[in-house]
Amino acid sequence: MIERDSAIVELEWNDSGDVITSGMLGDAVAQLLEYFEGRRQTFDLPLQPRGSDFQQKFYAALCAIPFGETRTYGDLAADLGVSAQAIGQACGANPIAILIPCHRVLGATGLGGFSGAGGVEAKVELLKLEGAASLLI
Repeated sequence: MIERDSAIVELEWNDSGDVITSGMLGDAVAQLLEYFEGRRQTFDLPLQPRGSDFQQKFYAALCAIPFGETRTYGDLAADLGVSAQAIGQACGANPIAILIPCHRVLGATGLGGFSGAGGVEAKVELLKLEGAASLLI
């Protein structure tokens, strides 16, 4: 994770094994571990992703999708007054995947993509973790 001005600006995917245990980033690691253990459904962390005014509105819309629920690219496009393609591009540019839950956005007839490590397979696992796997059938 990358922190700037006391907020998370990016979630890096790596296998370094380095675990941060103190400060705000330590809190973020602890909350992510709780999420993956099935003990957390929301995050209480300061996030400050880079992006345009549209992207900031988009990130807020993603954060409003409840745990275990999904929306389609078209749903978000209608809500934000943009094209579904713009939503897909914004998902792909999300620098804080999982904490800003782009995995909860699906295509009208399929999964769509996923910008985090592991691609679509990781998206499926995150949706299963949240109990939204029945939406995949």
